[in-house]
Amino acid sequence: MTNTLNLHLPSTAGSLDRYIEAVNRMPLLSLEREQELARRFHDDGDLEAARELVLAHLRFVVKVARGYAGYGLAQGDLVQEGNVGLMKAVKRFDPDVGVRLVSFAVHWIKAEIHEFILRNWRIVKVATTKSQRKLFFNLRSTRKALGWMGQAEVDAMADELGVEARDVTTMEQRLNAHDVPFDVNPASDEESYVPAAYLEDQRFEPAANFEREEFDELRVAKLNDALGALDERSRDIVVSRWLSEPKATLHELAYRYGISAERVRQIEKSAFGKMKGAIPGLEV
Repeated sequence: MTNTLNLHLPSTAGSLDRYIEAVNRMPLLSLEREQELARRFHDDGDLEAARELVLAHLRFVVKVARGYAGYGLAQGDLVQEGNVGLMKAVKRFDPDVGVRLVSFAVHWIKAEIHEFILRNWRIVKVATTKSQRKLFFNLRSTRKALGWMGQAEVDAMADELGVEARDVTTMEQRLNAHDVPFDVNPASDEESYVPAAYLEDQRFEPAANFEREEFDELRVAKLNDALGALDERSRDIVVSRWLSEPKATLHELAYRYGISAERVRQIEKSAFGKMKGAIPGLEV
């Protein structure tokens, strides 16, 4: 079974208002009916039972999605992403836990909507780590009420979320930034100072290409010199482990030389230590 259920749900591709009217007409489930359907799906894999569970909760997804209307993304897209979260919740819902599906599903619905917002809110992602994601959604709601935060408010939010105060300040700056178009919009009469007006493509600039080629040739020459300064066994281990295809494993080299894999690793480390000073940028 895939991560989400393929239940052929109503689509938001047409009129969102008609979609909302349709899902609001779908009957709610009593606790007994919900438990019955959940057991049929959980125990027997009954997809029709799963479909009925999902359909009865689509109106709840719409309600959750409306809470994210201020992010500038299409409401229909938010609803569709929330529906994906609802189907994931139905798949994982255990009727024996003792909670209603709506309480269990809210986490999954919000998680999918959050992922969609973070992927599409800006061209460049503003939040990638867990702490940045918490900050993104908390700061968005805080700024609506307070605008820019003072230092005391920054410190309070940092304590509340368990992050550094500088992370709060950085996220606030990111939220206040705007995407800049690379070139002027042809439909606009306004002239803008856009990157296309001053950025140059250096990929094919002759001097830069020559410099890169010279540097690469220098590194290759220094690599050969550094390898030549090693004893034969150390050189073979380095070449076999890093410069050959397919690369040899520690155990293969241990068998070749009749030593332990740990001894091969030690020889390799010692060889890199000797080579490091001869090759610019070599990381051991």
